Amino acid sequence: MGLFRAKTEHATPLDGVDAVLADLDGVVYAGAHAIPRAVESLNLAKRDRAVGYITNNASRSDASVAGHLAELGLEVVPADVVTSPQAAMSLLAEQVAPGALVFVVGGEGITTELEKRGYRITRSADDAPEAVVQGFTPEIGWRELAEASFALTAGGQDGATPGIPWIATNMDWTIPVARGIAPGNGTLVSAVHTAVGRFPLVAGKPETPIFDEARRRFGAERPLMVGDRLDTDILGARRAGMLSALVLTGIDKAKQVLAAPESSRPDFILADLDGLHAPYPVTEEVRGGVTRVGTARVRLSGNRVEIVDDGGDRLDLLRAACAAIWGSGMGIHVLDVPARLYS
Repeated sequence: MGLFRAKTEHATPLDGVDAVLADLDGVVYAGAHAIPRAVESLNLAKRDRAVGYITNNASRSDASVAGHLAELGLEVVPADVVTSPQAAMSLLAEQVAPGALVFVVGGEGITTELEKRGYRITRSADDAPEAVVQGFTPEIGWRELAEASFALTAGGQDGATPGIPWIATNMDWTIPVARGIAPGNGTLVSAVHTAVGRFPLVAGKPETPIFDEARRRFGAERPLMVGDRLDTDILGARRAGMLSALVLTGIDKAKQVLAAPESSRPDFILADLDGLHAPYPVTEEVRGGVTRVGTARVRLSGNRVEIVDDGGDRLDLLRAACAAIWGSGMGIHVLDVPARLYS
């Protein structure tokens, strides 16, 4: 995958795609408000294919997420939302019998999915639960993490007893909140890991269970994942064998995409979701070792990235620079990159 995938001159990122799978924060909305043109672009995409929403957020149910999206103007029902707790249920079903007693760290997003599937729920290690499912809510504190640790080590920590299954909805180290960046579920899972000395199974991005759930849900053979983070959305899509598009409306910007490792390089780089419907320019190698996208041209001279022609579109310049850097086989740390490519 990557920008060297064969394209035709007038193809859009949606050509041949049977489902669009969109991340939420930084793609559909930022804070309480929809990102400009996101709602219109996704509703237009839904005319010809399935549109689903994939979120690592374990604190809300699919109905709650769908309600929020509908308020923004999206054509959506709860079944269009794929959450990390739903993906965790697929993992749980492989580990315990139906109706098992499950210790929960988390809130509505997890308990709703457990109840749908007939599992019993406890918050006490003394009840001898058969599994632990851990997700994030802002109310989680030391007592909940300690209780999870007690449940996971009830059989001892001598190495001979593997302990009950432990499933984490996701391992996002941070979450954006109104006042800034705060610790996410990965930080809290790490605290339990420190106490119990083992790792959980993980359902959410960038692991594949959540992508597998989405593919099954929409019957998709050729889905396109759209996200704003290279380390979760794009890495996860590539692990799952899906096409991917990075939109520059969220976390990762030009500087991060220029430095993206091979495992996290998107097929498409878009300014916003409107780009799903626009012809995607061809990346070409022309004389003199120059990479051209549109009228933008870039080449590598030794370890220097040289802008031959800025062209008429800053996004095409970024696409050309990414193609040149990614195709060089050299790490970004050894390259001299002009600041105007990412400033």
